[in-house]
Amino acid sequence: MGTRERIIGAADEVIRELGAARATTKEIAKAAGCSEALLYKHFGRKEELFLAVLLEQMPALAPAVARLRATLGEGDPAASLQEFAVAAIRYFGRSLPLIAGLLAEASLRAGFREMLAGTGGGPHIPIAVLGRHLAEEQRLGRFPAGTKPDAAAALLLGACFHRAVVVSLVGGLTDLGTDEDAAADLVAAILGGAGPRDPAPRSRPKGVPDTP
Repeated sequence: MGTRERIIGAADEVIRELGAARATTKEIAKAAGCSEALLYKHFGRKEELFLAVLLEQMPALAPAVARLRATLGEGDPAASLQEFAVAAIRYFGRSLPLIAGLLAEASLRAGFREMLAGTGGGPHIPIAVLGRHLAEEQRLGRFPAGTKPDAAAALLLGACFHRAVVVSLVGGLTDLGTDEDAAADLVAAILGGAGPRDPAPRSRPKGVPDTP
């Protein structure tokens, strides 16, 4: 493992242990077994390092997007969307510590936004890509004609993010089912109930009241 990869791995570990706001370059360099000077040789500022953690160390959505795009017009669209949704749930789950730190710290958030502007990335990109994919499937008659693709994409990825947050907060305290089951239910809702899964009705998760 090269120095750059070692620093990224150390940053990931420190962020999870201390949170993004308290993950100083000094702590990260110590965990990586290098000097701060060497760290800054590879990363000009902390935001750049955090972006590398988000894009390189964590399971990126890019491979899942590529797999989804490869299914355009072929196979079962519901099954393809379910696979993508599972990948999104797990990506968001692993990204939460860094995302929470960025949202809580104004200076980190500003620096990160500047970095994203320079790379052309951001959380809106997967939504836009998924929306275009659904629009193309719609033109092929494989996605409900009465559904807005962009809205469906936002709803699906938003629900995947919510699932990751809920699992992070109460996972283990109540039965939330598997990510695969959650993805299947979300996709079925987006498709108006269509989908390959025909599950038996599930009982209300333990610990969830009948009313809000």
